[in-house]
Amino acid sequence: MGATDGAIEEIRARALDDGVEFIYAMFVEMHGKPCAKLVPVSAIESLMTEGAGFAGFAAGPLGQDPSHPDILAMPDPASYTVMPWQPNVAAMQCDPTVEGELWPFAPRVILRKALERLAERNLVLKTGVEAEYSLVVKRPDGSITVADERDVDTLPCYDARGLTRMLPHLSQVSRNLDAMGWDNYANDHEDANGQFEQNWQFADALTTADRLILFRLMIHTMAERDGRYATFMPKPFSDKTGNGLHAHLSLWTADTDEPLFESDGDDAYGLGLSDLAYRFTAGLVDHAAALVAIACPIANSYKRMGVGAPDSGATWAPAYAAYGGNNRTQMIRVPEGNRIEVRLVDGAANPYLAFAAMLGCGMDGVDRELDPGPPNADNLFVLSPEEIEARGIVTLPPTLLHAVDNLAADDLFSDALGTTPDGPYRDYFVKVKRAEFMAHHHEVTQGEIDQYLTLF
Repeated sequence: MGATDGAIEEIRARALDDGVEFIYAMFVEMHGKPCAKLVPVSAIESLMTEGAGFAGFAAGPLGQDPSHPDILAMPDPASYTVMPWQPNVAAMQCDPTVEGELWPFAPRVILRKALERLAERNLVLKTGVEAEYSLVVKRPDGSITVADERDVDTLPCYDARGLTRMLPHLSQVSRNLDAMGWDNYANDHEDANGQFEQNWQFADALTTADRLILFRLMIHTMAERDGRYATFMPKPFSDKTGNGLHAHLSLWTADTDEPLFESDGDDAYGLGLSDLAYRFTAGLVDHAAALVAIACPIANSYKRMGVGAPDSGATWAPAYAAYGGNNRTQMIRVPEGNRIEVRLVDGAANPYLAFAAMLGCGMDGVDRELDPGPPNADNLFVLSPEEIEARGIVTLPPTLLHAVDNLAADDLFSDALGTTPDGPYRDYFVKVKRAEFMAHHHEVTQGEIDQYLTLF
């Protein structure tokens, strides 16, 4: 499973040319936390043939306890990336293995296997993401506030003044993205005070997931160096817009790299999509009530979502399983006739798991030839619950517990996320997330004390 002599020499030569002294051998656990060992380039042969050793149970939810053998993380040479904010270090994303076999609890392995199954159908999933984050500082009492004390407008979205005050940070991120070859094409102040988004070009799903993990690490590191905190938390402030991770998806041929979501003239609903794209969309809508557990995977995620008309400082997160054209009240928006935008995913999502889950949903729609029906043109946030119900539109679950219960009941995800020695990874995910929800549920909050302490 180790790298060939040619691959080792290629990485060694690239590191020498790039002035790299160390390699981050990286992988993520269920939550998407970046785990790494710092390996000197002098040990590159050992790293690429034997892997970097980790006690998997200590890293996070990886299906291990202290009795399990070590994880050996095997670097993917295609992921080699010099980190411009620390130019003597390069990162390599790894596939965790145990006793010579790919470890089925590892999110990158789960996505890799899903994409391999897709490749058997001569298909490639390409994706892009819109990674929103907030820059904050901590007060002496531990609470947080927006890092830019002047960023207090009620309508801060796209504000040039807020953008200008953060120009040193944003422009350096842009330079770093281009230095890594990702082609940064936009940087903006988002809808919440202290919230930003920076965009780069789409790629195959595994590459995009790898890049997002590195992007998050970069943003956290740069914020820390400036005396701030960066957070991708879905809802860091109760009165401000949350952090989403809108995902753009399309299928392409594997052998000729031809796009398959664009209409060839026979467009069922006038959005510029092919029949394949509509069926893929229908699968996502059909499984949305369970998919949300993976796309919005923490208790805080469901404070970003909600029913009701959004204003700046509230939410733009979808509340219903529906699709439409260039309409931001839908779970799935079709901005152009060559891709779909899944607006469900939030900043806490593990991209490897999210892409694997969305791929499974979409291909189920393709295989069953599902019809999504006519696109929704209305502002769903202002429709009454009665009208939503009359149209047969599913309301997304209100809490993580509701979502994981839906996930546990939807057997599609047993196949989409693969099998482990202990059963479907879906079941392991449900177990971990139910425990996570209950741990938060049992915490007594200040809000409860304020409301109930002397009420009775």
